[in-house]
Amino acid sequence: MRTPSKKALTFYRVVAFTAIGVILLITAVLAGLVPGINVPWGQLLGASTDEETVERHLQLAPGYRLHLFSDDVPNARFMAVTRRGDLLVSQPKLGQVSLLLTDRNGDGETDGQRVLIDGLQRPHGLVLFEDWLYIAESNGVGRVPFDHSDGRIAGSYQKVVTGLADTGNHWTKTLGMGPDGWMYLSSGSTCNVCIEEDAQRATIMRFRPDGSHFQIYATGLRNSVGFDWSPKDGALYATDNGRDWLGNDFPPCELNRIEQGNFYGWPFANGNRIPDPDFGVGKDGKIMDGEVQQTIASSVPPVFEFRAHNAPLGMHFLRSPEQPDSYHEAALVALHGSWNRDVKDGYKVVALHWREDGSIHSEDFMWGFLGEDKTTVYGRPVDIAEDVRGNIYISDDYAGAVYRVQPGEAHQNDRDAPVANRPPISAPKKPLAIDGGAARQGAQIYERRNCVRCHQQIPLRDLSRKYTLKQLADYFDTPTPPMPNYAFSDSQKRALAHFLMEREIQGGGRQLENFLP
Repeated sequence: MRTPSKKALTFYRVVAFTAIGVILLITAVLAGLVPGINVPWGQLLGASTDEETVERHLQLAPGYRLHLFSDDVPNARFMAVTRRGDLLVSQPKLGQVSLLLTDRNGDGETDGQRVLIDGLQRPHGLVLFEDWLYIAESNGVGRVPFDHSDGRIAGSYQKVVTGLADTGNHWTKTLGMGPDGWMYLSSGSTCNVCIEEDAQRATIMRFRPDGSHFQIYATGLRNSVGFDWSPKDGALYATDNGRDWLGNDFPPCELNRIEQGNFYGWPFANGNRIPDPDFGVGKDGKIMDGEVQQTIASSVPPVFEFRAHNAPLGMHFLRSPEQPDSYHEAALVALHGSWNRDVKDGYKVVALHWREDGSIHSEDFMWGFLGEDKTTVYGRPVDIAEDVRGNIYISDDYAGAVYRVQPGEAHQNDRDAPVANRPPISAPKKPLAIDGGAARQGAQIYERRNCVRCHQQIPLRDLSRKYTLKQLADYFDTPTPPMPNYAFSDSQKRALAHFLMEREIQGGGRQLENFLP
């Protein structure tokens, strides 16, 4: 029998110790033993919600009422409202955009939903302009003719912006059509804090609707996922996520007033020009050289600060005359919620009100996504959209849901007049064609990686409802942290997907961990 070489034995030891270290780290995080980490675990493979959860836990500001518009929109992110009142929702991890029909029968729910377009590269931002639907994929921007009358694609999809980088941490791209006729596009940083090599990262850019005259508009914006223009003065405002690993309460997340050519501080400064400990301050604790000092001094501070790690994402200025007087021209901001602090925070939608002196006041608008125990998570709001009748839609990528908020007290009848009921436009799902050989290979991978250790505490539920086999396999390319990216091959991803689906089917949809080897 051949004896392994010393080099081979050393390699095996390194692999073994690395695997043990990863397992111990995950176990420590799960047990709450790592300070500064408190992750909403249900987002690993999707959670869910229902009418009872919404009614029991979610609360609204006075003068509004709430409906669970749809509980079947996995990874629901950014939205756009059609002229007919239907709702478009991007689902990046599924590579698709779905259409949710407006509630014409008055029951508070979508009248039906279907996939509008798929096969996209992590689509995120959506804009309806003229007779085009613009879609911001992670690596570019495309557009397709869209028929508002029946909610159908009316032509072929074409790219107008290409070559955008989508590596690293913050790959989402958000779109907005400005009042000046330019299309605006945000792109987050590749990292927590670093000097970017790509000048287009950590910026807001703009281009003409045909893709021409592409230019960088503002810089120093770590991850400005949401932005909108004030109906009062036309100013552009953008949310920005502050960096991690500087404690529970610093740095703040930001709201910035965006102007062309301005630099907003990252990575050299945080908040109100406070030098960053990695890139703004030297080892002696003093601000770095004169060039860095000047860069920090010339940066534009935020006009409003959110609590640290609250992760403000989508924002929308309310424009419908149907809104209560106290909310006219207020901005709603979705606080996605923290993971990098000891006690969870955020997980709600806030309303920002501008006072006469220009200062900004914040109040809770929709809350209850985080339980009173500051541990249980029921949802994570992402984006806000509004139609002409004052209906406010809020997406939730944690529960895979969209909520509808309407002006009026909860006991009042819905303002939408019922019309003849129509069957939902959703084709029945085809039975899953499980490959037994692939499933057996997937079982071996699952056992080798000791996945059951984590999933005893994080059950995998309803996979077949949320994913097709291909979508589940593709999920492993960009798993939700803290699930590691194992860089599986295509055959390994396929094998895992078939294994997980097979076990769920055999278990009758029950928790998967009860049926693992």
